[in-house]
Amino acid sequence: MAAISTRNSLRTMISGRNFLAIIFCLFSYGFCLETDTINAGVVLNDSATIVSSSEIFTLGFFSPNGSTRRYLGIWYTVTKDTVAWVANRDRPLNDSSGTFSISADGNLVIMNGNQEIIWSSNVTSNSTSGRNTTAQLLGTGNLVLRDVTGSGTLWESHRYPTNTFLPAMRIFHNTRTGQRVSLNSWRSPQDPDYGNFSSGLFAVGIPQIYIWNNGRPIWRSGPWNGRVLTGVTRMYSVYVDGFSVATEEDGTVVFTRAFRQQALMTNYLNTEGVLVEAAWDNQKRKWNPTWQAPIDDCDFYNKCGPFGLCYSNNRPKCSCLTGYEPKNKEEWDSGNWSGGCVKRKPLQCDRDNNATDKHKVDKFVKITLVKVPDFIQWSTGIETECEGLCLGNCSCRAYAYEQGIGCMFWSGSLIDIQKFSRDAGSDFFVRVAYSEHDEKKDKKVIIISCVVATLVAISFCLLLSWWWMSRRRGRSVTLEYEGGEVGQLNSSEIRLHNAMDKVNVEELPLYSFEMVENATNNFDVANKLGMGGFGPVFKGKLENGKEIAVKRLSTESGQGLEEFMNEVVVISKLQHRNLVRLLGCCVEKDEKMLVYEYMQNRSLDVFLFDGSNNILDWRKRFNIIEGIGRGLLYLHRDSRLRIIHRDMKPSNILLDEDWNPKISDFGMARIFGGNQNQANTRRVVGTYGYMAPEYVMGGRFSEKSDVFSFGILVLEIVSGRKNTSFYSDELSLGFLGYSWKLWNEENVLDLIDQRIFSSSSLAEIMRCIHIGLLCVQEIPVNRPSMSTVLSMLSSEIFDLPVPEHPGFMDMWNGSHFKTAESANKVTITVLEGR
Repeated sequence: MAAISTRNSLRTMISGRNFLAIIFCLFSYGFCLETDTINAGVVLNDSATIVSSSEIFTLGFFSPNGSTRRYLGIWYTVTKDTVAWVANRDRPLNDSSGTFSISADGNLVIMNGNQEIIWSSNVTSNSTSGRNTTAQLLGTGNLVLRDVTGSGTLWESHRYPTNTFLPAMRIFHNTRTGQRVSLNSWRSPQDPDYGNFSSGLFAVGIPQIYIWNNGRPIWRSGPWNGRVLTGVTRMYSVYVDGFSVATEEDGTVVFTRAFRQQALMTNYLNTEGVLVEAAWDNQKRKWNPTWQAPIDDCDFYNKCGPFGLCYSNNRPKCSCLTGYEPKNKEEWDSGNWSGGCVKRKPLQCDRDNNATDKHKVDKFVKITLVKVPDFIQWSTGIETECEGLCLGNCSCRAYAYEQGIGCMFWSGSLIDIQKFSRDAGSDFFVRVAYSEHDEKKDKKVIIISCVVATLVAISFCLLLSWWWMSRRRGRSVTLEYEGGEVGQLNSSEIRLHNAMDKVNVEELPLYSFEMVENATNNFDVANKLGMGGFGPVFKGKLENGKEIAVKRLSTESGQGLEEFMNEVVVISKLQHRNLVRLLGCCVEKDEKMLVYEYMQNRSLDVFLFDGSNNILDWRKRFNIIEGIGRGLLYLHRDSRLRIIHRDMKPSNILLDEDWNPKISDFGMARIFGGNQNQANTRRVVGTYGYMAPEYVMGGRFSEKSDVFSFGILVLEIVSGRKNTSFYSDELSLGFLGYSWKLWNEENVLDLIDQRIFSSSSLAEIMRCIHIGLLCVQEIPVNRPSMSTVLSMLSSEIFDLPVPEHPGFMDMWNGSHFKTAESANKVTITVLEGR
């Protein structure tokens, strides 16, 4: 009966939503047809619209801002200003007398007040007529003309895009016929006619995306390696970003994107020739740009000329590749880099046969994080073969290797080379004469010798100064370790237990105690944000107005210098939008403090479990789930280090002002080696209720340990219940056991937090519960990896496997384990593996 009641409630909610959608159309756009389809005999006049079944897209007549001309277009329902497709872009209507319908010959047509056809789908078929064709606006924004007698799709708007790349749209290039479907910019914001800029796929060789200005390239994405476009920053994987490239049997290479269902996204080419990606912010009712290209001077095609390298962080931005020099020194020094660079010394093949150094073999200089040059030649092969293949070809000037592509080679001029600081590019190897390499080595030796001598002299002077200052002040700054060892604090490094193991923190500022004390108003209790296993956390404000959060090691804390150092080691080397940023640390006056960016919305547990009036709606919760997943994927697979967090829980998930989640507290984290998948520990650390069974019972941890904790988090976020405080007296079940019971009884609706329950998001919530249960399966190998989890969340993987028995299904019993909690009663736990 409860299930029947729930279904009836859902039907009522859905019908109510459709009624509201109709009212919305009537008041916003005039008359809204109660359908997404146009049949023979139906005429759409200037004031009428139709809306797709997803309610994301609307079709009708519009005028661009500042114009009185009328066009038929498709726009995002949330805002009429965002037009995604225009039919009569080069033949506007001058008044509101236009109509849209299916003509007698079965075509879609726009007619003016004089019944003249100004635009037509222009399908030529002897078998079609107005009686057997129908048009439908799909949920992807695609207007499709079909033959209802069985001939299938006759015409679709996705084959004729304007300036916007819509979900499920196919941007393609047929290398045999030369046919290409690409985006074309508007002429101006007031005129959707064909502009100067276009963007599309160029698939001769390795597929790349270009932006052209009247056919001349102005930006290039770098080659597709099967996962990402290597020259595009902040592109992670097919699963995360949704982009894919496929080759069909007729030679057509297709570029598509499966947009994430939970976010309203748009990609468009603006009137200035810039590709923009934006996400809809429903609270602020506006589009927020998330990426664009080109974004700076180095993004522009061939900015530094042949054999020139562009790097935005350098001054000047352009430099010549190793072994090359400016072609025209005066022009180069004046900032005109278009002439590029030329070779300084001849390569082996270019040297005269009588030259004494003819036998000297050329060398290769490696440059990291490079958008490789245009005009790529390639061959399949393993990485170790590339250098030999290039060296054996006199015309080969450089090579690179990308998994998914193979060996890439360049002959002739090296055009459009850009260096990145992170998150993109490939290792690039430039061929130089042997003498260039030897010269560089000699220079290195001289420079290193001078630097070492200078550093020795400076160190000696600093040592004398320190000794004098210590005597004068009558004290010195020391750190006492848990083993009793005492070490001096140096301004550029912090020593660990092993004197040989040092952490260089030159990139991590050392804050003085006075600065932190002033920022927190002498650690005023009014600025106290909370208490963690490390100690109290205070809010502070620096003199420049920047807000910070300060974690101060408590003398009563169960954690100590080891966790402090571990956090400095780990998080100082990481940078990701879903990881909290460590700004610096303070080690002075026997104090150990970590300084973080301040998170305005505190931690996730405050809004899930503390009865806050600020309820997290489902959209925020889903974005938080996905953000945590992205952060864990970065830790496990994409960062310079390979990190297992080991203490994932809601209080360690911080929320910024836009409710973006950031993983924090890396005191328990462990770094894995490149080929290491699992490790053992004699000291089990973490938080009661979030640790995987194999970790608690045997001390074994791996990426799947974090996946288990992530599964618990997902179930907590969906249910609004804290797993460690949940207990069913009637069933003697803990949180996981209760969730598993509801799943098997197909009564999982009882698990959902009623504050977020709605018919529109029910399918997505149920999918998250399914994923959560997959993550908490007892056997680690059965749990999905974080990359697979993200693919499941974005519905890249649509059919999910059936979850098996979770770990710790029965009620947790603390008496099974020897636990040692910190003195301040926080949730940090130490378990001895048995």
